[in-house]
Amino acid sequence: MNWQQELTTRADLINSSLQSLLPPASCYPPVIHEAMRYSSFAGGKRLRGVLTLATAGMLGLEEERVLPAAAAIEMIHTYSLIHDDLPAMDDDDYRRGRPTCHRVFGEAIAILAGDALLTLAFETLSRLAEGGFASSVVLQVIQEVASGAGSRGLVGGQVVDLESEGKDIEASVLEYIHRHKTGALFRAAIRSGAILAGAGDKELTALTGYAEAFGLAFQITDDILDLAGSEEKLGKKTGRDLARGKVTYPGLFGMKKAREMAACQVEKCLMSLAVFGPEAEFLREAALYLLSRQT
Repeated sequence: MNWQQELTTRADLINSSLQSLLPPASCYPPVIHEAMRYSSFAGGKRLRGVLTLATAGMLGLEEERVLPAAAAIEMIHTYSLIHDDLPAMDDDDYRRGRPTCHRVFGEAIAILAGDALLTLAFETLSRLAEGGFASSVVLQVIQEVASGAGSRGLVGGQVVDLESEGKDIEASVLEYIHRHKTGALFRAAIRSGAILAGAGDKELTALTGYAEAFGLAFQITDDILDLAGSEEKLGKKTGRDLARGKVTYPGLFGMKKAREMAACQVEKCLMSLAVFGPEAEFLREAALYLLSRQT
């Protein structure tokens, strides 16, 4: 398997879907739609949406049928990045090598662009029923994504992250931040693909375990990259967490231990997939990719 090629192929499908789902930049009022598109097409691997597609495909469902769900997940991810970069949050000037949304369009429009993407995501999810999915299944997916994006998921993790700046926090609090601020959307992405594909209880439990370990491994490696990564490859300044007084896995445990902890979570990913056969190869390779990622 050429994992990178398959990732790119699925990302291209999601990008095409987003092109059609997002209002054109010329749609009145144009500035908000320009801002939404600016951030939505600023680069990125579309990893969360790709995992939605790959999970559904692994379980035998035609991946293109779940494109609206994958696109909606990516809209939510983009909204979270726009807001995360704001001066009141992490105050970043660059994202993926380009000026952040608020640096180009101003803070007010950036906030509204994030709001609009989040709203459009749920409108998009509601339209899954038009693709032949039962209303009860669509509702379950909407609830899944809303939970992952809300105060008990992504937003909750962001709140605790902000409140923890400049403080000595315990490892359990750091894990909460990572499992929610980052991991919750990965969990929603993978579980949504599984639900749409009609996963049974055993399959859903296994994939939930995979998603939770994947999300934590992803953020631990993100912590490592913030200290040891290349600014050119990351497209943003490194050392930001340290400068803002944030506790990270390398800061709390040391770089060597943090790498070991990431590897442990990847091993949990692989163990969770033991109930599946070769059809889960993309998900296995996705987990292994985390140990070598540079962006």
